Amino acid sequence: MSRLLLALMMSAATTALRALPRSRVLTPRRAAMTMKEGATTVVVTGASRGIGAAIAKDLGAQGCNVVVNYAASEGPALEVVEAIKASGGDAIAIKANMAELDDIKAMFKQVASEFGGCDVLVNIAGITKDGLAMRMKPAQWQDVIDVNLSGVFYCSQQAFNQMAKKRKGRIINMSSVVGLFGNPGQANYASAKGGVCGLTMSNAKEFAARGVTVNAVCPGFIGTEMANELGEDMLEKVKSAIPLGRLGAAEEVAGLVRYLALDDSAAYITGHSLTIDGGIAIGAGF
Repeated sequence: MSRLLLALMMSAATTALRALPRSRVLTPRRAAMTMKEGATTVVVTGASRGIGAAIAKDLGAQGCNVVVNYAASEGPALEVVEAIKASGGDAIAIKANMAELDDIKAMFKQVASEFGGCDVLVNIAGITKDGLAMRMKPAQWQDVIDVNLSGVFYCSQQAFNQMAKKRKGRIINMSSVVGLFGNPGQANYASAKGGVCGLTMSNAKEFAARGVTVNAVCPGFIGTEMANELGEDMLEKVKSAIPLGRLGAAEEVAGLVRYLALDDSAAYITGHSLTIDGGIAIGAGF
């Protein structure tokens, strides 16, 4: 089971950003007037690959203006932008390192000046630096906390400042089932993702007075490019421990995020951490 849980974390790693030196926010490639007026503006961090890219594309297909954030992968981020445009939405790519507060502030300042502020924030960006707790270096611990927890906090803070003026908004934080029950070798990651669940509840209580909802999504093992690297034998072992007997799809995670971000019936949901894991959190064969 421990091998399963370690492998499970690779689903979140498909959206991971490498810890980078401080970066500068890029200027959008086109003027704000070309973005759809009146459309919902969504900021998706870590949106160049994996689950983040699937979410950005899904929200773009709903007609949203999507800010595709990335830390290093400009090429893939621009591909996501083009895919969104082709589906009928609109998008730009903005470079910002989620471990750097100045980058985060600059990104949201740009969102405000270009689009009038953020309506929906989806915090996806994350990294992994696994290791046994007894051997974990300070940098391994701090780098993961900086991106996976502090980055979520500071993005939420900046987004709320913009949403509060409109007295509405939605924030969706990407956690993980590992944040709910831990995993050997991932004390840093589990702590950060568990912290995201706690942050979600606290911010939901604080932000409610301004009409802003805050929820978390906790994926299990999601079939992505990195999942394929595990090999067929390992994948079969993983599937055998999942009650539904299969891996999840990034598009399924995107569908849940879409519901929380845009659906009218989700307006009364706040402060919850929702698992989307095929039942792995409740166990199999018991």
